[in-house]
Amino acid sequence: MGVLSADIVLYWVGHHWGERVLGWRHVRWVLSPAREEQLKAAYRNHGVKIVFTARHVMGLRAAAFLTAGIARVPFWKFLAVDAGAALVGVPFGFFLAFLFADQVEQVFADVHRVERWIALVVLVGIAVWVAIAVRRGVRRP
Repeated sequence: MGVLSADIVLYWVGHHWGERVLGWRHVRWVLSPAREEQLKAAYRNHGVKIVFTARHVMGLRAAAFLTAGIARVPFWKFLAVDAGAALVGVPFGFFLAFLFADQVEQVFADVHRVERWIALVVLVGIAVWVAIAVRRGVRRP
């Protein structure tokens, strides 16, 4: 039930306050007008599939569930599909966490190594950009 609570709140806000909520600054940060129109059009054709998929897509979940309320997807349908998606996704997430828990330290070490290489590449890129900018500035009269 804890997993579904926030989803239900988002649906409820969209359903009861509808379009007014889209004027809120925090909502527009997550749900741009273009994204809202895309989601509304998609809900007309694929509402249940969107709810199921949105549960598993980071960055789309909040916007999709809010739009489900705005698009007036029936609550019982929303709840059934969201609960079904949670019954698939949540245990799978816990299974992956259990499976790879003993490798967390190695993953962090690998991430730190990659971060160092990325930082080096970024610094070299900045140095090359500055050198080119200075060289172009020197040539100009």
